[in-house]
Amino acid sequence: MPAPELASGSDALDHEFSFSKADFDRVRELIYRHAGISLHDGKHAMVYSRLSRRLRETGHKSFASYLQWLEASTGPSSAVEWQEFVNCLTTNLTSFFREDHHFHALKDDLKPLAGKPVRIWCCAASTGEEPYSILMTCSEALGSGASVQLVASDIDTNVLNTARRGVYNADSRGLDPTRLKNFFMRGTGANAGKIRVKPELQRLVEFRPLNLMDTQWQLGDPFHMVFCRNVMIYFDAPTQRKVLERIHRVMRPGGLLFVGHSENFTESRDLFKLRGKTIYERV
Repeated sequence: MPAPELASGSDALDHEFSFSKADFDRVRELIYRHAGISLHDGKHAMVYSRLSRRLRETGHKSFASYLQWLEASTGPSSAVEWQEFVNCLTTNLTSFFREDHHFHALKDDLKPLAGKPVRIWCCAASTGEEPYSILMTCSEALGSGASVQLVASDIDTNVLNTARRGVYNADSRGLDPTRLKNFFMRGTGANAGKIRVKPELQRLVEFRPLNLMDTQWQLGDPFHMVFCRNVMIYFDAPTQRKVLERIHRVMRPGGLLFVGHSENFTESRDLFKLRGKTIYERV
């Protein structure tokens, strides 16, 4: 019997498990169907590295066996494994006040809302640095007693658990001494070198799992601002359009959409018009 065909570019991998081009294509189809993520051909090594952990955990000896089991499984255990599958294949690169021009703009746009309830959605919360950066900006712009509600969602349940804890390294990138003092508690003893978000900031955010491919988003009242940064780069054009239409429906007229530095939605002028550097206004 001939050896299975290896996915292009994967011959440098330590092949603990059989991983064919057909296996890679199946993974690509499944993650697109479940999360809207488009994996290009250069992701073979990443897929092998990340999903091989699931094969070890579940006792499967090949990707073909694991993927067949994943698709055939039913019940609560199936939902758990599908979540693990998605968690493995999502990317979570983040830091405090990343793309800081957005937070300067946010501070200015919040000031006219002083004294009013403000609702914001961060739809790729990752490990929490972005939502907490939003809340620190809200506090600086509107005062600590402002009525702010932040919904912070992500498809990856593992990173959401980290975000809920709100514990980070004291030397985390993007934090200056003033913000460290105002918004964090410093760890002592065994927790030296760590910082924790203060409870008064944490109580303003609700972390929840959410798949942007879901057809119904139960998010409550419309949002004044939505942060959807560096998310659309993982979607193809039809999926981007579908998600933008859904985001449009959960925003207030004139609401602001903050997107990543490499994302451009000029093809959706009927939904959003460019208002500033990677900031769009809901039409």
